Amino acid sequence: MIAVKANQPKLYHQLQQNMQHSQPTTIHTDLERRSGRFTQRRVCVFDNLNNISTDWVGLKSIIQVERVGTRTGKPYQQIAYYISSLTIPSSDFAQGIRGHWGVENRLHWVKDVVFDEDSAQMVDGYAAANFSIIRSFVINLLRNHGFDSLTKAIRHCAHDIKLLFSFLE
Repeated sequence: MIAVKANQPKLYHQLQQNMQHSQPTTIHTDLERRSGRFTQRRVCVFDNLNNISTDWVGLKSIIQVERVGTRTGKPYQQIAYYISSLTIPSSDFAQGIRGHWGVENRLHWVKDVVFDEDSAQMVDGYAAANFSIIRSFVINLLRNHGFDSLTKAIRHCAHDIKLLFSFLE
């Protein structure tokens, strides 16, 4: 499954047009209330591939995910598109997409927001890749020792070198 964003304008437009003129083969809807948020996700799977470029060899399904809800009392609506070489029910696609977002939220978001990875100015050799590996190691080490919040973990451990070394035992 691959997410299709507006930076793929031709395919993005083809998907939007296709979905306007066809009916989904399966639909899955779920509701979630968590951390001051309410979200309804509607996952629609389409197998009608008319007007989709044949450059996408093996394409069998197109998926639309509509997220509607509130965050801190403010309404929002998002629509995301995916393509896949699988023909599976919308509930299975929904589970896969949520799993991907779990990785995104627990790793990539943490690396960017907590460790400010996107602002790192490393361009020589393998420095950026090496520091990314170190950040992943630190995240896993702290989570393995019971910290859910990496910000709190850093504050708790920052000035306690003995504690940090005890994590390696």
